[in-house]
Amino acid sequence: MHVPSLFNSFFIGGFECSTHRRRDRRRLDLLAATEHDCRAGADYRQLVRHGIRTVRDGLRWHLIETVPGLYDWSSFLPMLRAARDAGVQPVWDLCHYGWPDDIDIWTPGFVDRFERFAATAARVIRDETEAAPFYCPVNEISYWAWAGGETGRFNPFGRRRGGELKRQLIRASIAAIESVRGVDRRARIVHAEPVINVIAPPDRPRDRGAAEGYRQAQFEAWDMLAGRCSPELGGRPEHLDIIGVNFYSDNQWFFGGGTVPLGHHLYRPFRDMLAETHRRYGCPLFVAETGAEGSARPAWLHYVADEVRAALAADIPVEGICLYPVLDYPGWENERPCEVGLLGVASGPDGRAVDGPLSAELARQQAILAGLLQGSRAFLSMAGATG
Repeated sequence: MHVPSLFNSFFIGGFECSTHRRRDRRRLDLLAATEHDCRAGADYRQLVRHGIRTVRDGLRWHLIETVPGLYDWSSFLPMLRAARDAGVQPVWDLCHYGWPDDIDIWTPGFVDRFERFAATAARVIRDETEAAPFYCPVNEISYWAWAGGETGRFNPFGRRRGGELKRQLIRASIAAIESVRGVDRRARIVHAEPVINVIAPPDRPRDRGAAEGYRQAQFEAWDMLAGRCSPELGGRPEHLDIIGVNFYSDNQWFFGGGTVPLGHHLYRPFRDMLAETHRRYGCPLFVAETGAEGSARPAWLHYVADEVRAALAADIPVEGICLYPVLDYPGWENERPCEVGLLGVASGPDGRAVDGPLSAELARQQAILAGLLQGSRAFLSMAGATG
């Protein structure tokens, strides 16, 4: 059995930090919309009380670099220091769908500016904290290429340019990795991408090849970063450090059709998707995003945690599960209340409201995992003593 050791806690809290522009050109700022930007310290401390000591959080590049080459860290330093003071280990997203308005993302200038921004951010974090830092350079390259380059759902509003945008985001990510490591060799790099399963409907066996081709496309961004394909982009194996897999209930579907529901005989077990990803890359994994809405929250965590324990038992190095988002938030398109979090948007003198059923399931899963890991450590210790 694999014994996780990468993060300060196996269960991780993920703060929604998207900053993209919607189709109506309105810019989102989910850290502000959830008040996490001004309540970071209280939020971190509240998560610690739930046994969560590692978080995913983000920098807002569009606020930090409003003038080219001039950086204002006032939107970030309070969060950085709050994490340090609360004893929380952050994984920082450097670019979560948004960038400063004066940059044309399609040009080489985007890559150059992001490289300098990443290096400067790494210096700030290095000088403020002692622990080895964790970074996700560009969040969900595959999804961003589809939503922003292929279908025009959000910025940069491209259509049928998904491949072009993906390659540009790969260039930017590689430049950021190298600049961050140039500043701090301790830096750990996370690449978070959706894992999916696409299958042909049973009555359309002719679609099997196309469905499998679509499914295999989920690996393209990681392959590009590693230099397995499109080597002219500069990818190398050392660019892959930690693989983050994002998995939700709608990540499996019939080619050209609807979602494959959990419990369907064709639903692929999540443990198999984790095993395939690890066989392909050989890197440590973690579930970088997972969650459900409303009353489905505890049941979904139960399923994911059970599948991850099965992967751990098979010696797959899954290092954590990130509840994402860990706060309820207003929806991207219409600001509707999305009740997805362990904690609520509204705050009071005692902190944010807690979703009781999800909290209870989280505590149960933490206890189950702790028992398994304690037994595994005891076995390893005994085996070492007798070996």
